[in-house]
Amino acid sequence: MKVEINIATREEKFIVRNLLELCQHDCSEFTAKSIGDHGLFDYPYLDHYWTDENRFPFLIRVEHKLAGFVLVQKIEEPATYSMIEFFILRKYRQQGLGQVVAHHIFDMFPGHWRVRQDVENEAAQAFWRKVVTRYTNNLYRESRD
Repeated sequence: MKVEINIATREEKFIVRNLLELCQHDCSEFTAKSIGDHGLFDYPYLDHYWTDENRFPFLIRVEHKLAGFVLVQKIEEPATYSMIEFFILRKYRQQGLGQVVAHHIFDMFPGHWRVRQDVENEAAQAFWRKVVTRYTNNLYRESRD
């Protein structure tokens, strides 16, 4: 499986926006967010990923086909990063792609990381525990807030 993880260009912002709608739809069972009057969830911070030097948008492709996206934000000094959004299309889940992508992103931004999930989203929690455990050799701290 040929995986590409590339920074999303300004011209590709509409692709990220479209994928964000799918992501928010997937997560809507765990959040209180409702779809808007125009049939979209909307994402008010998307434009910041092309104007704020501490935000990084990525598109994921498998065999040159879109497979997901990642939004990363540098949140503190010294380097602390947050996995703001992480989305893999259902077609590509349960194949190890998420772990490959997450590890690659962690490698791109050395430092401390915060990876959050909704309390109700047990599948996401299990995924991130597995990914972070493997990446850190079980040297991480989990907290609830």
